[in-house]
This record gives sequence, C-alpha cells and structure tokens, in this order.
Amino acid sequence: MTITEIQNEIIDEFDMFEDWEERYQYMIDLGKSLPLIAEQYKTEDNIIKGCQSRVWVHADLEGDKVLFTADSDAIITKGIIAILIRTFSDQHPKAIIEANTDFIDKIGLKEHLSPTRANGLVSMIKQLKMYAIAYQTQLN
Repeated sequence: MTITEIQNEIIDEFDMFEDWEERYQYMIDLGKSLPLIAEQYKTEDNIIKGCQSRVWVHADLEGDKVLFTADSDAIITKGIIAILIRTFSDQHPKAIIEANTDFIDKIGLKEHLSPTRANGLVSMIKQLKMYAIAYQTQLN
C-alpha cells in the first residue's frame, strides 16, 4: 500500500468512532500492536527529542525501504507513534520525505492533544523523515 492509501485507511477507521474517548481507546489498542523496538535500541540516541514522554524509534533500511520500530513509556504516545509507524514503515525513503501529513488533521488528532503532546507528534514526524533523508542519501 502507498502512504496515501494507508492514511486514508486510518482516516476511515477514526471516522467509525463517535467520540474522542473511543478514538483514544483505539489509539491505545494500536499502541499495543506496535512492532516493538529491540531493547538494544532503547538508548538515548534513539529517544525523540521534544516529547514529554519517552519515545524510542529505530530505523533500518531493508532493500530500498525503511522499516521502523518504536516504543514509548506512555500509552497514548505509544498509540500516536504506532499510527506514524503504520503509515511510514516499509516505504521508500523518498515517499516518506515527500509524504503529506494532513491525515493527522483529518482525524482531528492534533486538536485533541495537549500542547506538549502535539509538539511531540511534530517531533516524531520530523525524526521519521530525518531517518528517511539519511537513507535516501545512502541510496543515491
């Protein structure tokens, strides 16, 4: 699936829920299904700066696609990173770099997060794109 197709799928899933309590519960459930980062990558170098919770992200280039794993010590944040990992993992670096993230606004996520969590969300996206930039450079 393309990034846009995955984003549209996520928008459709969030549209099924009546209120934000149900959406938060769904995000928590998504966090539980997150492909977890190996313990060896839970280091300071892999912590996303700018998040109020601790969020670790690791990226590998397999072939010409970036695979992400992650974890967080907070359940909502784990759900947020799970949505981003689902969107960007197993994609070509160029597609990640060029990806639009409007789907975040379409599901209403940013407006329902505290300012510190919203800043953390922006930091997560930025870090995932930075990994993609680094791997795109390797592929060129």
